[in-house]
Amino acid sequence: MPSLTRVEATARGAAITVESYQVDLDLTGGAELFRSRVAIRFRATPGAATFAEVKPAKLLAVRLNDRDLDPDLLTDNRLPLSELAAENTLIVEADMAYSNAGEGMHRFVDPADGETYLYAMSFLDSAQRIFAAFDQPDLKAPFVLSVTAPPEWTVSGNAEVSARPTPGRWEFAPSAPLATYFFSLIAGPYHVRRSEHDGVPLGIYCRRSLAEHLDADAEEIFTITGQCLDRFHQLFTERYPFGKYDQAFVPEFNAGAMENPGIVTFRDDYVFSSAVTNTQRAQRASTIAHEMAHMWFGDLVTMRWWDDLWLNESFAEYLGYRVVAEATPYDQAWTTFAMRRKAWGYAADQRPSTHPVAPQEVADADEGLLNFDGISYAKGASVLRQLVAWLGDEAFLAGLNAHFAAHRFGNATLADLLASLSTASGRDLSGWAEVWLRRPQVNTLRAEVAVDADGRYTEVAVVQTAPESHPVLRPHRIGVGRYSADGTVQRDEVDVDPAADGGRTLLGALTGAPAARLLLLNDGDLTFAKVRLDRASADAVPLMLPGLADPLTRALLWGEALDAVTDGERPVTALVDLIVAALPTETEVIIAEDVLTLSRSLVDRYLDPLTRSAALARVAGACRQLLDGAPAGESLQLAAARGWIAATTDADLLVGWLAGRDVPAGLKVDAELRWAVLHRLVVLGAAGEAEIAIEAAADNSATGAERAARCRATLPDPAAKQAAWEIIVRDTELSNRLLEATAEGFWQPEQAELTAAYVERYFADMPAAARRRTPWTADRVAKLAFPQYAVAQPTRETAAALLAGDDLTPGLRRVVTDSDDDLRRALVARTAVAAAAA
Repeated sequence: MPSLTRVEATARGAAITVESYQVDLDLTGGAELFRSRVAIRFRATPGAATFAEVKPAKLLAVRLNDRDLDPDLLTDNRLPLSELAAENTLIVEADMAYSNAGEGMHRFVDPADGETYLYAMSFLDSAQRIFAAFDQPDLKAPFVLSVTAPPEWTVSGNAEVSARPTPGRWEFAPSAPLATYFFSLIAGPYHVRRSEHDGVPLGIYCRRSLAEHLDADAEEIFTITGQCLDRFHQLFTERYPFGKYDQAFVPEFNAGAMENPGIVTFRDDYVFSSAVTNTQRAQRASTIAHEMAHMWFGDLVTMRWWDDLWLNESFAEYLGYRVVAEATPYDQAWTTFAMRRKAWGYAADQRPSTHPVAPQEVADADEGLLNFDGISYAKGASVLRQLVAWLGDEAFLAGLNAHFAAHRFGNATLADLLASLSTASGRDLSGWAEVWLRRPQVNTLRAEVAVDADGRYTEVAVVQTAPESHPVLRPHRIGVGRYSADGTVQRDEVDVDPAADGGRTLLGALTGAPAARLLLLNDGDLTFAKVRLDRASADAVPLMLPGLADPLTRALLWGEALDAVTDGERPVTALVDLIVAALPTETEVIIAEDVLTLSRSLVDRYLDPLTRSAALARVAGACRQLLDGAPAGESLQLAAARGWIAATTDADLLVGWLAGRDVPAGLKVDAELRWAVLHRLVVLGAAGEAEIAIEAAADNSATGAERAARCRATLPDPAAKQAAWEIIVRDTELSNRLLEATAEGFWQPEQAELTAAYVERYFADMPAAARRRTPWTADRVAKLAFPQYAVAQPTRETAAALLAGDDLTPGLRRVVTDSDDDLRRALVARTAVAAAAA
């Protein structure tokens, strides 16, 4: 299926104006196909030619104005249209295939009760998998939807139902003007709860098998939704513009959520069926806020083309975390952002595939998909936070509101937004945008400190550097924190301006001040920059970190330590030392969780097997200390238990937990924790297929099926590995989630010898595997299935040979390029560890 190019979209956008879509879907035709009929009214330059996109199982009929067109004219996904009139109507009828990849019309049969559920996912260019369309973001139009489905089902779409003329028939009111990628609906025996807030009808939906769990959290979800809605109405002069606000938790969803106006779809992992930590609840709240922010940034005002993706995702990311921190009980959202999201952004921005937050050119839709990454989300949000620090909140919000007013229900570009912000603030933002939005990569801010014999600063400087490949220095407004041994904290806000000082900014106000025990640059996390401590501050971290009251400060110091190890500037063993010193006293759940997750990746890849085993034992010991000291039944206890399970080699104690023995008081070994324990036992060779089958029989949910697939792929058995590999590279029948679970379980650091033969097979088999699947699923599976633990130069050489070819999908090329760079870093780090041990 050819990807729509920007050149093609621009030409089509100049030639036609879409006035309306009338979509009629019949969902009663069986398990494989559904019937789709669409009537598109559009204006055009008389005599012009263009094309519509449709990807049918069978194209049945096409009529343009008063002419029947031959369905055989369809080439790939393109239907040519010629001799257009000033006013046109295109009618296309087709049989369309249901999807198992989370794109198009996804069909899911719940293993818990056999019920069938459907949802439409039109992003990024998948509307054409549901109905014929002019599938590009700047051809917005109202949609009128009609659906035929089993009468006992629930059906919901972007707009309100206007009529139910017969049982099994739903007719919807016209929607507001929407881009095609926002079209959505759900259909099936969904469980629904309804409410209302400030005049906005609210609905939440899930599968019936999850009803009791949704009901348990319904009050919290409605409360968070109302709090976010109130805060957005305070920030923006434009009220929520799309009528009702439904939130549907749907099965096997690829993304966290999708901002379809009137019916936001979420992955139903957010309907918690087992115990979760406060971090997981806070993440659900942030996702709710993120999608609600899209109602303004993305839905009300839509990017013209995928090069301005940041106008959607960077703003939704920034506003999502901001609104959660300001309006909900999860007031430490910026700590979560610093710990988790910015780590994602920093990693993405330092890889070979880095790109600007706002690229000058995105050639086609496939390239646009690749940019849904840590740069467009986390870095872009960080850049906006820095912009607010520089402009001030009043000017920033005034510019946003002017932007909404100027482009309401239309499309906009970077230039449009900058014009609104510049007018509101009275500042020319072109220079700022050039270095922050148009140039990739990240700066590093290092503290250079001189102290006299009396313990006072004689000089403090902030030295900014940039990588040789991207030598761009940027202005930064940052906090500088001085932390004393007695707990006293002093913070100053300073401007780092390379245009004035060439990249070395003297902090003259600190000259003569008593030297702090710990000096922290970017205190408060206002900018997007890596930070390195001066030597004395770095030495003080193990002693100071456990006593620091502010969780954001602790998150920033952990981030500095993790990043220094990632860059090979410090050995992983130093990070393990810090975990042993500081983790057992940590009280913020997100910090404990992410330190364990991020450090585990480094321990597994940056250490040789013998050193890794010793390091993992020390991490397990720190987790056990945290577990023993955590309040019974609280989030921290669950986070510590998960960390200990992942690191321990004590199979007897793990088996005991499954049997209910020696479980810490207050810790519930529920279905999700049982799967975590069982997976670790499988890794250790202490459980096998029999135990997996027993657990799967006890948990017949969709989540249970995914966990079982992961465990089966992990089995340390040649036949199990061969079966898993066949699924990863050849199976097109399994759903996206089961494929991902299998790929996730395949590689284990403990199984290097068993899986050695599959390293070369990855590079041989993955190109064909990627072409068998839709881009989202193909890219995700390729990333999970990459041999990340095969840290050796021959792996890199094989990767280089693959990349030298010209037959790779864009997604696979990026996955291999970036994963190979991770191997490069791991090899450098192993050298650093060896040098430190010498």
